[in-house]
Amino acid sequence: PTPDFVIAPPATPSVAIAGSTQRFPVRRIYCVGRNYAAHAREMGGDPSREPPFFFMKPADAVIDAVPGAALPYPPLTANLHHEIELVVAVGGAGSDVPAASALGLVWGYGVGVDLTRRDLQTRAKDAGQPWEWGKAFDRSAPCSPLVPAATLGHPARGRIWLRVNGEVKQEADIADLTWTVPEILAAISRAVALAPGDLIFTGTPAGVGPLRPGDRVEGGVDGVATLQIAIT
Repeated sequence: PTPDFVIAPPATPSVAIAGSTQRFPVRRIYCVGRNYAAHAREMGGDPSREPPFFFMKPADAVIDAVPGAALPYPPLTANLHHEIELVVAVGGAGSDVPAASALGLVWGYGVGVDLTRRDLQTRAKDAGQPWEWGKAFDRSAPCSPLVPAATLGHPARGRIWLRVNGEVKQEADIADLTWTVPEILAAISRAVALAPGDLIFTGTPAGVGPLRPGDRVEGGVDGVATLQIAIT
């Protein structure tokens, strides 16, 4: 029988799939902090291989980052930052998954931007408060169409880049990830159960910086996917 809800259930957040009319439903969005050494340094952190740390965004923060996509400049901030990231889409379930077998959970890959209200995040960190308001806001997780791992394989290297108004702001290689995709999957699965529909933003390279209304943002991981958004 159909459940009897007191209000209409919200729509299921989802991401486009490259070359398909089908979509990938999103359950949770996990994000890895400071997962490139150069970015850890620019944020005042330790670039060594300390245990990875994570934060989350709501599933409905995801939006399609495709040609023509427009994203309103968010409220409460005067310092919106871009952070380009390889995105992993989980298609399997598991807890305490060994890194050696973790890629078996991966459905596919894409590219996303972890948009950050840096001023809100910084104030919260300085006050010893949670910084969700800096990370977990509406439309804060634009994502490219996903490419199935069955088609793509499991990329371990490839240039990751982001341009603002045609100017390169971030550029590195996903081979520079401090913690690899299977290591990230294993670490998350030790804390919570991974399940189909989870997205993982794997961390951003150095070069994060501000976005303003009117900016055109392009980014990608070579051999994986590209994205486009316009800040309005």
